[in-house]
Amino acid sequence: MLYALYEMQRAALTPARIMATSALHVLDRPATSFYRETAVGRVAYAALDSFEHSTRAFGKPPFDLPLTEIDGEPVDITEEIVLEKPWCNLLHFKRDADRPNDSKVLLVAPMSGHYATLLRGTVQSFLPDHEVYITDWVDAREMPIFGPGFDLDDYIDYITDFIRLLGPDLHIIAVCQPAVPVFAAVSLMNANEPEAAPRSMTLIGGPIDTREGVTEVNKFAKKHNLAWFENNVVHRVPFGNPGFMRKVYPGFLQLAGFMAMNMERHVDAHRKMFQHLVEGDGESLDAKRAFYTEYRSVMDLSAEFYLQTIETVFLEHRLPRGLMQHRDVAVDPSAITVTALQTIEGERDDISGIGQTRAAHTLATNLADSKREHIEQAGVGHYGLFNGRRFNTEIAPKIKSFIQAHR
Repeated sequence: MLYALYEMQRAALTPARIMATSALHVLDRPATSFYRETAVGRVAYAALDSFEHSTRAFGKPPFDLPLTEIDGEPVDITEEIVLEKPWCNLLHFKRDADRPNDSKVLLVAPMSGHYATLLRGTVQSFLPDHEVYITDWVDAREMPIFGPGFDLDDYIDYITDFIRLLGPDLHIIAVCQPAVPVFAAVSLMNANEPEAAPRSMTLIGGPIDTREGVTEVNKFAKKHNLAWFENNVVHRVPFGNPGFMRKVYPGFLQLAGFMAMNMERHVDAHRKMFQHLVEGDGESLDAKRAFYTEYRSVMDLSAEFYLQTIETVFLEHRLPRGLMQHRDVAVDPSAITVTALQTIEGERDDISGIGQTRAAHTLATNLADSKREHIEQAGVGHYGLFNGRRFNTEIAPKIKSFIQAHR
C-alpha cells in the first residue's frame, strides 16, 4: 500500500513539474532572458528549478566513462557485458590498449538501494592501470514476478561464478554491503577449490561483525525483529512496473533512511543549491547536483535477499559467530589461506563503524600475517571510502599497492 501511495504522489506532482519545466524553458529564451537577470527573476528561476529537480524521478544513471588516461595519453573505453545473469550483468570496461600485465579487478557493487554507478569514481580510479569489471545488479521492480527469486545464497553463487569466469589471477574488491557475501564466497572457495580462489580480497567499510563499532543503522536493526521488517518495509511493486506484485524492499525507503541520518546536512546542501542558482554560481551548483542526481537514483531489492541479509548480518551475526551457512554448507573463514586480505575503514563512517570490517582478520585465523593488511583512514566517512579526492589520493594507491604485492 505504501509503495502504491508513493507512486500516486509522484504521479500527482507530474503536472506541476511539467509546468515548472515549461516555465524554465520560457525564462531561458532570448526574448525573456532579461527577466531572469532581475532580482525577482533569479529567485523565481531558482524556485522553479529547485522544485523540478526535487520532484524528478531519477532512473538508472549511465557510467559515462568513454575515456581514461594511460601514460599521459587518452585511451578509449568500451563498456561490455561479459556475463548476463537474471539479477546481474558482469560489466567490463574494455580499454583500447595493449596492457597484458595489468591485474584484473572485480569491483562488487553494493546491492543496498543504489545502482552500481555509485562506484563510477572507483572504476575511474582503477582504469589507467587495471582491467576493471563490476557487478551491475538488476532493479527488483524490473524483474517480473514469474522470474527467478534472489536471496543471499544466490548472491554468493553469483560472486563465485564471476570469480571462476575471470580466473584465479583476479583481485576482488567489495564495497560496503557485499563484504559479507564476498567474504563468504572466498572462504568457501579457499576451502573447496583453492586453485580458483582470487589472489586478493579488499573489503571496504563492510558489516562483517555489526556488534563492533555500533552505528545508528545497527541500533535500528536491533530494535526490531525480522517479522517487523517483513511487515513494515517489504511491499509489493505497484501496477505499471515490470515487477508488478513482486515483494521488494523499495529503494525510496532506503533513500529516506539514509537522508534521515543526516537530515540537517541534506537540508543545508539544498539551501546552498538554491543560493547557487540565485547567484549564478554554476560550478558549485553542478558539483552538488551531480552528487544528488546519483544519490537519489535508487533501485528496489528483492524481499528475500533483504530479509535474509537483515537476519544473517544485523540480527543474528551469523558470520562472526561461526553460524553462517551457504546452502547447508558451513562458511568457515579459517579456510582462507590462499587469498590475501585487506580491510579498510573510515574514521567517520556512520554506516559501518570502526571494527566491523577489521573483524574479518579475527575470523581468518589461518591466513599468514604477510597476506593481511588493515587500514583506518582518518577523516573519512562512508562514501569517502570509495569516492572523492581522499579516495583517489590516499585510499586507492594503498589498494593498488596491496594488489601489486599479491599478484
